[in-house]
Amino acid sequence: MDNDISNPAEVRKFLAGDPRVIAPQILGAVLTHHSESGPVSVMLTEVEAYMGPRDSEHPDPGSHTFGGPTARNAPMFGPPGFLYVYFTYGMHYCANIVCGPDGSPSALLLRAGEIVEGEGLAALRRPASKAHKDLASGPARLASALGLTTADTGRDALAAPFSLSLPSTPAAAVASGPRVGVAGPGGSTEYPWRFWIEDDPTVSKYKAAKPRIRNTAG
Repeated sequence: MDNDISNPAEVRKFLAGDPRVIAPQILGAVLTHHSESGPVSVMLTEVEAYMGPRDSEHPDPGSHTFGGPTARNAPMFGPPGFLYVYFTYGMHYCANIVCGPDGSPSALLLRAGEIVEGEGLAALRRPASKAHKDLASGPARLASALGLTTADTGRDALAAPFSLSLPSTPAAAVASGPRVGVAGPGGSTEYPWRFWIEDDPTVSKYKAAKPRIRNTAG
């Protein structure tokens, strides 16, 4: 898929919209991280949209922002195009791209993708992956393949050492459904805010959340 919309100003303008609208349109976009070890690029095949606090125009009980601003979720309250990376289950990093206008918290969790550049480096970072399609199939795998950690939270995904290019044409077939692993109302069919390219082998498998006392989010 061609990706020729890479001007940061254009991409940031695109990301300033509603993530529920952006999500199906961003599938096929390519995110690149030029680390000291070399570049890795992933074409996004699955994302989830997350909205705002309980007192906002679009409250989202599945979002990290639902309870209001914290030091951890601060990037989500900032301008679009920046990374929000969090650590979960004591072992995994998950990466989001902030959307919406500055001060209106929302983001897209990068759930899955296909490595289109730097497969060797991605494989070194993901030694447990046995096939190309598994290197970035799932949010933790995607973040790991790109070499992202919480040290990258708050960094601009549209400026060096990162870049994001949007697809020139939309994905041919996009499906949507409940978000993965989100407990409580935010994981119900009332929030069908997970979007993926149908029949793409890199898309992660759906798993409902196990009951938990506190919210999980993305």
